[in-house]
Amino acid sequence: MGPAARLAALLAVLALQAGDLAGVATRGDTFSALTSVARALAPERRLLGLLRRYLRGEEARLRDLTRFYDKVLSLHEDSATPVSNPLLAFTLIKRLQSDWKNVVHSLEASENIRALKDGYEKVEQDLPAFEDLEGAARALMRLQDVYMLSVKGLARGVFQRVTGCAVTDLYSPRRLFSLTGDDCFQVGKVAYDMGDYYHAIPWLEEAVSLFRGSYGEWKTEDEASLEDALDHLAFAYFQVGNISCALSLSREFLLYSPDNKRMARNVLKYEKLLAESPNQAVAEAVIQRPNVPHLQTRDTYEELCQTLGSQPTHYQIPSLYCSYETSSSPYLLLQPVRKEVIHLEPYVVLYHDFVSDTEAQKIRGLAEPWLQRSVVASGEKQLPVEYRISKSAWLKDTVDPVLVTLDHRIASLTGLDVQPPYAEYLQVVNYGIGGHYEPHFDHATSPTSPLYRMNSGNRVATFMIYLSSVEAGGATAFIYGNFSVPVVKNAALFWWNLHRSGEGDGDTLHAGCPVLWPTSGYTSMDRNSADLAAQALKTKMLAERSWKSPLAFQRSQKPKAMV
Repeated sequence: MGPAARLAALLAVLALQAGDLAGVATRGDTFSALTSVARALAPERRLLGLLRRYLRGEEARLRDLTRFYDKVLSLHEDSATPVSNPLLAFTLIKRLQSDWKNVVHSLEASENIRALKDGYEKVEQDLPAFEDLEGAARALMRLQDVYMLSVKGLARGVFQRVTGCAVTDLYSPRRLFSLTGDDCFQVGKVAYDMGDYYHAIPWLEEAVSLFRGSYGEWKTEDEASLEDALDHLAFAYFQVGNISCALSLSREFLLYSPDNKRMARNVLKYEKLLAESPNQAVAEAVIQRPNVPHLQTRDTYEELCQTLGSQPTHYQIPSLYCSYETSSSPYLLLQPVRKEVIHLEPYVVLYHDFVSDTEAQKIRGLAEPWLQRSVVASGEKQLPVEYRISKSAWLKDTVDPVLVTLDHRIASLTGLDVQPPYAEYLQVVNYGIGGHYEPHFDHATSPTSPLYRMNSGNRVATFMIYLSSVEAGGATAFIYGNFSVPVVKNAALFWWNLHRSGEGDGDTLHAGCPVLWPTSGYTSMDRNSADLAAQALKTKMLAERSWKSPLAFQRSQKPKAMV
């Protein structure tokens, strides 16, 4: 069969789990894969060791200073101490001429801090970059948007959806971890610096609230203060037209820093604006959420993500059912695959327990050293983008026999040829903090697509295997089909991207919802178990497809485990 008659098949294996993976992360890309985030625990453990040695050294030094203080104080408290005693007179003069100088200019303190700084500099190259902090902050805002999370709830460590007056707990962690005022300030400042006041204001408001509650308590690790938060929040309110709030916050700032001339000028400016337009004092500005990627389907996409893959009414559809599938393949006769049809148009089917835990772990281990920031085609280039946050790697089946077995199983089930040149290699994708992939097609929708330049034809089908489970989020949402599929550990999701005519099926527009909370296996700081990864293994295959369907186009009932 000639190249013009060949169609490509995309086989994708999606996994949302942290594995016992270790590799080298590029600075600035740590946030984009939770395997990289987990590896950041190692340098912090080294820093903890350095700080422990520093504290022990300082404790010993302070004990010695306390001894000196107590000794001298006892002499001053004893009114009977005769200065006429030549020995005491000598020691007084010696203390003032020599001892106090040695105490004040002791090298021990500088040596302790120098050792800490030297140790930090040695691990500094392994630490996340500022771009990672920005990426992690944007991830929190993404989770806030997609799942309608309360910023106040997030600051307290709880994941609550707020719709009007209703508050719903999406997920309750076993251990609450609250944010500090400085944490909230850093998130708000990232949005502030982007001119995104929709997100900046609630995070800065929470920072102000927390800083007010702890005012006067200085924390060494904090970069910001109450004054910083008030300053940024006041200007953010000014930018959105809320002059009254800007004035009130600016006046509060001057209570703590009365000599700040810039803020004093701002107060005069705001007072003048309110005097010229009194209505602004009571007008409440409506802040529009920025639609950065300009998604026409954003509302539908987010609503589907918010269902977390729940399909409570599927059991009412008589054409849906579960069955054992062999696809008339001798390979599957002795061990049929449990099939569940999720949807008819587009046709989407889920195969339960398609891989074992051992196979999933092996695949993750093979791919992890090769993970790099995921990219998308942009003209002639492949570029990282905000609407796809993850890292990915490609695997040939020659890497390990387990991949050969997996290819054989996929081919037997789907009837598609998985061997090159009809198939792309296995692609492993590890999602980062709030990792996601906004609505997209797996098949090419333009003649200028790189797929066509490869002379390989378009992608016929998608096959995704979830290598683990998640506790919240991470569903696959089909936008025009108006349904979403939750993560089911070790299950495989399959759908056709093209009609029989070879034209793309527009109903297959789909998205990977942000991972809200990975699996509960993250219980220690050990590198083998502290990996919060939300992973995806995609097997993109270019395959020749016969015009007879290798699958029965029917539906199955939604099992209780999926609801």
